Amino acid sequence: MTSGMTGQLQLFESRDLSGAWNVRVSRRARRLSVRVYPGGSVEVVVPPGASAATVHSFVRNHREWIDQRVADLSAAAPRAGETRPSSIELRAIGRTFAVTYQAAPGQTVAYRCGPHDDRVVLQGAVHSERAVANALRNWLCELARRELRRLLTQVATEGGFRFERIQARRQRTRWGSCSATGTISLNVCLLFLEPAVVRYLLIHELCHTRHMNHSKRFWSLVATHEPDYKRLDRELLRGWQHVPGWVFG
Repeated sequence: MTSGMTGQLQLFESRDLSGAWNVRVSRRARRLSVRVYPGGSVEVVVPPGASAATVHSFVRNHREWIDQRVADLSAAAPRAGETRPSSIELRAIGRTFAVTYQAAPGQTVAYRCGPHDDRVVLQGAVHSERAVANALRNWLCELARRELRRLLTQVATEGGFRFERIQARRQRTRWGSCSATGTISLNVCLLFLEPAVVRYLLIHELCHTRHMNHSKRFWSLVATHEPDYKRLDRELLRGWQHVPGWVFG
């Protein structure tokens, strides 16, 4: 395997040989890891120099977990939804925004929505689905940076956690992550999920500020702050079903 290579896994049984299984060698990887994406595709991330036998053993040992994640995520791709929504429901913050369209000269669409407004006004080339989606994504990201910071700060204060900084980004594969330096990255799509599910994800990432792993101590800490974490984790896996298609275009 060469660094940076991405391709089908040719080292497993025939039932694994599909476009849904990929292996990627990463110079940044220190150990083998596996990711299952919405839709059920699987990626195995491999550090340079790992042998096919090592990768095969890793997948075999994690096969039950992979199969369960594939089953959960096979039908969890973002929903198509409307390309020109008349309203947008953000369950995480309990708000529904009406969307109005005002045609104006130009090739782009600008949005207008104050911090306390429940209406998003799109103005410009509103006949263009792409321009409308870009404007809605820009609005969503701006709102998410403000609201997710508020929610994370609230949960951290309640649980006695500390974090260094927060990032809110539009991602296709991760709901959140925590770096070794205490930076917590959150997916703006969390705004479409139920409050209890979002709270669990925030607790999950905050617990990583104390345990940068998924050890028994980590899960014990999660359970202390959210005893129902197993059910909520399953709900989180299916969360992509609530994300409208215009978020990713």
